Amino acid sequence: MQPLELFGSTELWLLAGLCFLGTFVWRAIGAAVAAHIDPDGTIFQWLNCVAYAMLAGLIARILLLPIGILASTPTLDRAIAMAAGFALFFALRRHVFIATLTAFIVMLALSLARAHGLLG
Repeated sequence: MQPLELFGSTELWLLAGLCFLGTFVWRAIGAAVAAHIDPDGTIFQWLNCVAYAMLAGLIARILLLPIGILASTPTLDRAIAMAAGFALFFALRRHVFIATLTAFIVMLALSLARAHGLLG
């Protein structure tokens, strides 16, 4: 038995090492280029808009076309949880963690209330 076989096949370790190197290369390039990027520049603003548009599309898809266990929840519950999250997001000056946690708690509360027959 070879030493690496104790922890899995050699091919898997080689694959993991290559993945690490591939990720490390892009991180090193990003760190080298980051000093030269103007965060107020037009390209950066455009990338920011694209990221927000993709996020908005993902949120709309979760609300309107959910998959998995989320598909078994009523659309109204998902909309209420999302509205609560958005309200706190804007009320707390774009604090993503608190907004996400709030949406989760509201969704959980609504699901538990439905499961116990408190909501029709």
